[in-house]
Amino acid sequence: MTGHDAGTATGVPAAYLALRDDAVAALEAWQAPDAGQEQWRREFLELCAAHPDALWKQGPPQHLTTGAIVLNPSLDRVLLTHHRKAGMWLQFGGHFEPQDASVHAAATREAREESGLPDLVLDPRIVELHRHSLVAAAFGRCAEHLDIRYAGVVPDDAGYAVSEESLDVRWWPADELPAESAHEIGPMVQAARRLLG
Repeated sequence: MTGHDAGTATGVPAAYLALRDDAVAALEAWQAPDAGQEQWRREFLELCAAHPDALWKQGPPQHLTTGAIVLNPSLDRVLLTHHRKAGMWLQFGGHFEPQDASVHAAATREAREESGLPDLVLDPRIVELHRHSLVAAAFGRCAEHLDIRYAGVVPDDAGYAVSEESLDVRWWPADELPAESAHEIGPMVQAARRLLG
């Protein structure tokens, strides 16, 4: 067993401790665009300080996750997944894995897996933070996700595919988002437009 795989004195695999360090560095360097995002930035950092396993799915019921919003080059369409567990249209994303070298790498992996776009590249800058409770029984012991999100651009004719975690994947007009998730996706799309525009 290598040092990267071995458990530590805290019982947390070393890979997740390294991911926590990366998340802390990224959050400390990030300039939040408004008071709400700054509040979440502080809360994310507090969770990381209190829990060595803050980025591990087997860690606390409230833990960090990562995600990505994918737009077309003109930034007027957004590629979404109809999430199997959540039962609604959402951005791509999920939990960290021990092979992830960084938070950004994890977001890239998740977005590639769930979109079927193996060459998807995400901007290295954080686009936004989001904190949300999970009520569906399908999420098991996960009670709340504290999501660090990124953004990427792919051509309108990109050959996306539906993964096992999704019911569907398709483009949506950025100004006509699905009603059940527009309140969450809309601000993320606007943040991505500001970042990428």
